Amino acid sequence: MTSYPDTYARDRAEIEDLMARYLFAMDWNDFDTYANTFTEDGTLDYAAGQTSGRENIRREAKEFKERVGAIYTDIDGNPAVLRHVLCQSVIRVEGDKAWHTGFWFETANDGPRTPDGKRFTPTLGSFGTYEDELVRVNGEWKFKYRNIRNEFLAGRASRGENPVLEMDRAAEGAGSFSSL
Repeated sequence: MTSYPDTYARDRAEIEDLMARYLFAMDWNDFDTYANTFTEDGTLDYAAGQTSGRENIRREAKEFKERVGAIYTDIDGNPAVLRHVLCQSVIRVEGDKAWHTGFWFETANDGPRTPDGKRFTPTLGSFGTYEDELVRVNGEWKFKYRNIRNEFLAGRASRGENPVLEMDRAAEGAGSFSSL
């Protein structure tokens, strides 16, 4: 049986709140809040590459969202409305450091219209896993490193084994997903 510190429930709730704020910020184009979920020197590793530093992450997120909006459209040619969902999450906390592995998927309004023509049929778009390293900064949890794995993109899929085992190795060994 796993032993958890007395503060685990609170740490987990705060980390889950951070993840929800991150997703709402991304989906509603709030790039300031999005960037502020990272440490000042945090790293975002995702489909378009890797960028570090809060200001670079803010700029990159905005530019990426604009590129996606130009190619991912509804049947009328408007940028599709994307909404991300975080499903199961495993969080490991060791003092002021934490690791997270979670499964995410994305829905969009880019399907055909309903028979009455008034709304779009939602579709399930991309999906994958998050590999996160977090640190507590001035009492708040922040992403130090976030790797967004996309199961349908070459070179971005999970490594092929249970990602929770990878998280445990990162926490116990080198301390970083990026070194696996």
